[in-house]
Amino acid sequence: MTSLEEARSLLREFPVVDGHNDLPWALRKDGYDLDARDIAVAQNAHLHTDIPRLREGGVGAQYWSVYVRSDLPDAVTATLEQIDCVRQLLARYPADLAPALTAADMEAARGEGRIASLMGAEGGHSIDCSLGTLRGLYELGVRYMTLTHNDNNPWADSATDEPNVGGLSAFGREVVREMNRLGMLVDLSHVAATTMRDALDASTAPVIFSHSSSRAVCDHPRNIPDDVLERLPGNGGVAMVTFVPKFVLQAAVDWTAAADENLRAHGFHHLDTSEEAMKLHRAFEERTPRPVATVSTVADHLDHMREVAGVDHLGIGGDYDGTAFTPDGLNDVSGYPNLIAELLDRGWSKADLAKVTWQNSVRVLGAAEDVARDLRATRAPSNATIESLDG
Repeated sequence: MTSLEEARSLLREFPVVDGHNDLPWALRKDGYDLDARDIAVAQNAHLHTDIPRLREGGVGAQYWSVYVRSDLPDAVTATLEQIDCVRQLLARYPADLAPALTAADMEAARGEGRIASLMGAEGGHSIDCSLGTLRGLYELGVRYMTLTHNDNNPWADSATDEPNVGGLSAFGREVVREMNRLGMLVDLSHVAATTMRDALDASTAPVIFSHSSSRAVCDHPRNIPDDVLERLPGNGGVAMVTFVPKFVLQAAVDWTAAADENLRAHGFHHLDTSEEAMKLHRAFEERTPRPVATVSTVADHLDHMREVAGVDHLGIGGDYDGTAFTPDGLNDVSGYPNLIAELLDRGWSKADLAKVTWQNSVRVLGAAEDVARDLRATRAPSNATIESLDG
C-alpha cells in the first residue's frame, strides 16, 4: 500500500476537521447565488471548495468562516448575512452537510458519514463591542470567534496592525471570559503575539488557532511564536496549521508584499480575489514569478510545531477560498491526503495523525463545553461595556 493509499484509509476513519474555510465569503462576492455556484457539483473554475472535493479530501468536519471585512460600515449585519449563507447551505445539502454545535454533534455526523458543519466568526469587529451581540452570535451557532482580523479593534491588537492597546484591553479580557462562559472557542489566529499571551492569561478554557503556522519556520507576524506554542499543553488548546503560501514559505512573504502593493496601486484591496484583481495578480506573476510552496513546506511547520507544542495540540486549518494562492499538492480541499501521506513518509504514526486530523479538534470543543457548563452555574452573563471597563 502506498503512503497516499494509507492516508486515504486513515481519513476514512479519522477525517479532517478543518478550522477555517472562507466559502461563505466567496459566495457573498457572487451575491450568494447558490444556483450559479452549486457546490454539489465541481466548481474548480471558481472555488477551492465543493462537496465532491470535500469528500475526495477526506473532510469530516468544517468550520465555515462567517468572516466580513473590518472596514465594512455594518459588520454585524454582514456577519448575520454570512451566517444565513451557511444555513442556506445546510438546508440545501442535508445529505452531505450536518449542522453541528457540539463535539457530540461532530461525532454523530462522522457516524452518519456527513460533514459536520460549524461556524467561526473571523474578527471581533463582528460584535461591535457588544457582549449581547457576542451571545447572539453564539445562539445562532457560532462556535469560535477570532479576536481580530487584519486590523485592530478597540479592545484587541492585530498581528498586522500597529500596536494600540498592547494586547487585550480590560474589555478584551472580559470578551474572553464571556466566550469561556458561553463555550465559544477563543481563536488567536490573526492576533498580535501580545494578544495571544493576554488571551492565554485570561482564558480558563482551551484556545485555538484556526489557521496559523509557525513563526520560527516562517517569520510572518500571522504565525505563532514558540513561546506561545509552548503554552498550549498547559492550556489544552490546538494550533491548526494553515496552507497559505505567504504564511508558510519565507520567500513568499516578500513576493506577496510586492504583489499586494501592486493591487493597491491599481485601486484594489490587497485581499480582493475578484476576476479583475486576479488578472492584475497574474500579470504581476508573469513579470515576477511567484515562489511556490509545497506539501513539504506545510509539513515542515507541523514537524516544528509538534516538537514545541506536542502532537496533542495540532490540527489543520487550510483557509481555502480565503487565499488567492495555494501550495502545490494542496490546491483545493481535495488535497489533504497528500499532506497526510507526506507526514506518514516522515515517520508520523497513524495514532498521531488521527489526533491531528480529528481527535484534537473534537476534544478542544468538548473541553470548552465542559468549562462553560461549570461557569454558567456560577456566573451570570456579563453586561459590561467597553466604556465601563476601558474608559
